[in-house]
Amino acid sequence: MADIALTAPLCYNSINLYFQDESRFGLHTKYGRGLTARGIQPVCSFQQVFEYVYLFGAFSPITGEQLQLEMPYCNADTFQLFLDQLSKQNPNEYKIIVLDNGAFHKAKSLTIPDNITLLFLPPYCPELNPAEKVWQQIKRKFTNKHFNNLDQISTFFSETIQQLTTSKIKSICAYEYISLESFWSI
Repeated sequence: MADIALTAPLCYNSINLYFQDESRFGLHTKYGRGLTARGIQPVCSFQQVFEYVYLFGAFSPITGEQLQLEMPYCNADTFQLFLDQLSKQNPNEYKIIVLDNGAFHKAKSLTIPDNITLLFLPPYCPELNPAEKVWQQIKRKFTNKHFNNLDQISTFFSETIQQLTTSKIKSICAYEYISLESFWSI
């Protein structure tokens, strides 16, 4: 990443690196491990309802800043809303967003805000995206829970996101390949 030539205009106070991804959460019960006595099968209520919401997120391993938005769909229109909101979050910051090659990330209808540059990961390399680790943390808390409706999932998001402090985001997103000293010596 240190070899990337950045041409951020001088009108910005800072440059920040974000990793972006989306994840689907729904009413279909997600089973996972549970703590029980030896030989006893964990018991969890189950429902098979196929209603979903998507959580869009961008996370900075540098500052620990984040933006997460709940969206009803995962498409170019909702991604545009997410980009616009991220752009407004700190308008004097130039944002480099690293993301996967989802088709809607490259849609011709997108208007990339002036203070954002998109940098795409190689195809089929989710292990390079620290945002996946954030989803892993959230989904672990989501496991074995029963939600009656999408509003309850929204409440779960609110409570869970409040627990993701800047220091927690920095620790989750601290990947070795992101050499912070060399990146920020630009």
